Amino acid sequence: MNFKLGDFVRFVDENLEGYITRIIDKDTIGVTDANDFEIPVLASKVTLVHGEIIENDIVTNRPAPVIPQAEFIKDGVFLAIVTDQHSNSVAHFHIVNETSFQLLVSLTTEKGGNFKGEFANILAPHSAKKIYSDQLGDIQIWPKFNIEVLFHTTANVEPKPPIVINRSIKGKDLSVAKEDISLLKQKGWLIRLDEPEPLIDAQKLKESFFKSH
Repeated sequence: MNFKLGDFVRFVDENLEGYITRIIDKDTIGVTDANDFEIPVLASKVTLVHGEIIENDIVTNRPAPVIPQAEFIKDGVFLAIVTDQHSNSVAHFHIVNETSFQLLVSLTTEKGGNFKGEFANILAPHSAKKIYSDQLGDIQIWPKFNIEVLFHTTANVEPKPPIVINRSIKGKDLSVAKEDISLLKQKGWLIRLDEPEPLIDAQKLKESFFKSH
């Protein structure tokens, strides 16, 4: 079964269609129709109407545009959690890259000692990609996330150290107000994955130096 949460499907034997809002087991899914009623159905009894539009990955041989060092944005990598546009019961997880770096991202989930590679791909600068989906109501049993991020650029900029995150998403992460996520064009919860570079106040640094002598 290659269906995913959020896919739009049509029933083979009935005049019904809707969005997949639950993966019940390896053979059965839950489809929510226009009346917001979830119907259990065998995956073999539905067909995909339209899939997710896959973004073009950076795999061409064209040289990357040169970004002036003064305009290069080094910070801003987030895990964004948003609800599906057609069903609030489904949560989608995205990596949001607000930096000027190209990112290589890997996600492995762990649940009950079982590991699963969920996502591995390249993110262009100032872009976002979906890496995982789950039932919003199942937050207590969401798997642990192992996220690894490598930074890359052809610009004359010192690369940042890799990000390695190994944590579970808890209810407190979603207890704050939703924020506008411009790259996704919707509201959601943001969890920062990188630490911003500290701002150095030259005058205070100078004063601190002289005080210590």
